[in-house]
Amino acid sequence: MIIDAKGLDFQELNRQLRETAEKAVTIDHCLGQRFIASGLSNKTVTINGVPGNALGSYLDGVRLVVNGNAQDATGDTMNDGRIVIHGSSGDATGYAMRGGHILVQRNAGYRAGIHMKAYQDKFPVIVIGGVAGSFLGEYQAGGLILVLGLYEDRIEDNCNFCATGMHGGKIFLRTENLPHNLPRQVTAREATLEDLKEIEPFVEEFAAEFECDKDKILDHKYYVLSPNSQNPYKQLYTRN
Repeated sequence: MIIDAKGLDFQELNRQLRETAEKAVTIDHCLGQRFIASGLSNKTVTINGVPGNALGSYLDGVRLVVNGNAQDATGDTMNDGRIVIHGSSGDATGYAMRGGHILVQRNAGYRAGIHMKAYQDKFPVIVIGGVAGSFLGEYQAGGLILVLGLYEDRIEDNCNFCATGMHGGKIFLRTENLPHNLPRQVTAREATLEDLKEIEPFVEEFAAEFECDKDKILDHKYYVLSPNSQNPYKQLYTRN
């Protein structure tokens, strides 16, 4: 099914998307409509254009592909599924997400992965092909964030105040140098071969979606950020 979004407000667009029995839906001429696929499950949705804020919020099993950039709060509190962005995403990508994967080909704005969490069999993952803005992984409680720095901009010049308030999960950075202004409550170390095995499936997924070389991406220096045992946020937010 094809939905022509030209001239549609977000309510009508989402009504048509929810009510169709078709499992594969393409949305053409998308231009800023919010909440697309919010709470949706059991569909594959392709968006041609630029969706608005809260794309895929509360997503529960949809494969959502964007041929263009996405705006703020993509994947807000998503529970399951895949969001694949052939471009960049705005601020707060993956806000409070608790499951599923978000793959961003280029860059992400500020506060990607803020309040990200994992529970039981739910393990959220964000992979960013370029760089991320300040406060990456702010208050992160679980899951994994991977920033690859594949393009011209350097990770260490963009991820200011990375992992502020982090009390769970991991952040992997493909970079020669750590970002500036890391909080003292975060442990940063160079990735080991065992660490690289952990991220290999996610790099492979990214490489398959965006047609790039997995081995070349992995053959580089990485750092791993995680909360240290003295992190006061861990004592406040997790049970010992």
